[in-house]
Amino acid sequence: MKADAVFEGGGVRGIAFTGAVEAMEEYGYEWERLAGTSAGAVIAALLASGYTGAEMKNILASIEYSEFLGKTILNRIPFVGSGLELFIHLGLYHSDNLERWLEGLLEKKGIRTFADLPEGKLKIIASDISNGRLLILPDHLEQYNLEPKDLKVATAVKMSASIPFFFRPVIWKSKRKRTSYIVDGGLLSNFPIWIFDKESPRWPTFGFRFVKEEIDSEGVKINNPVDLFKSMFKTMLQAHDLRYINERTKERTVRIYTDGITATEFDLTADQIEFLYNSGYHAAQTFLSGWDFETHKAKRMQLKHIET
Repeated sequence: MKADAVFEGGGVRGIAFTGAVEAMEEYGYEWERLAGTSAGAVIAALLASGYTGAEMKNILASIEYSEFLGKTILNRIPFVGSGLELFIHLGLYHSDNLERWLEGLLEKKGIRTFADLPEGKLKIIASDISNGRLLILPDHLEQYNLEPKDLKVATAVKMSASIPFFFRPVIWKSKRKRTSYIVDGGLLSNFPIWIFDKESPRWPTFGFRFVKEEIDSEGVKINNPVDLFKSMFKTMLQAHDLRYINERTKERTVRIYTDGITATEFDLTADQIEFLYNSGYHAAQTFLSGWDFETHKAKRMQLKHIET
């Protein structure tokens, strides 16, 4: 059975997606097109290159996530080092390690640039903050006078996963010599469930996201500028995609419980990794027990008639 898949951004929690994917593949689904933001972009890229859910589980369960925090000499200077790193490079850490790791995995499947993939197979979401626009890669490359062969898939994922202030932005120069600062796609769309939508789909598009559907409205304490920024950024991440979380998207979305594990906990224990994987696996099983594509299409038509 064919299906498209869209993965939410979620940092180190992305291993939960591998459990969900494995359950879906055991059920008989094969991935036609894939899209993702941040950690979701990692999963989408690996699946698009030919990795299975089971293979990804073995890969993601055996890595040291803390190695993705690219540190420099400045990071090791007590008290002021991280502040200097942030001031000079606009991010606490570099994400070159993530790019090299992913590049090595993709090359094992014969994938380097977007030109090595079937057209339309993979879409990565990033944010161009220099030009104030959402980036869908490779679709928007022509706006930078570039072609799919000009951009490595691993670099696009690095762009999508560059959490503002946490990781350095990717400084991207086009053939026109214009410089753009690219950051996490979640800034503009953390859950791009809309990306493959069409009037009468021949197969389903499944969304994979973590349990969180409402913007926090209580318990947020803002005591300083850092708290203010974090709350503003969190609100932006959630508010944009809530516009697309309606009845048509909820029923095609696998929602995964994370037990409070955050996106930037790079020191995951073996137990936490196993928990996330199992949570994703069981969430997909529960979802499939009540899923029917024909029923979904009928509801879509009914909702569209009501809305118009």
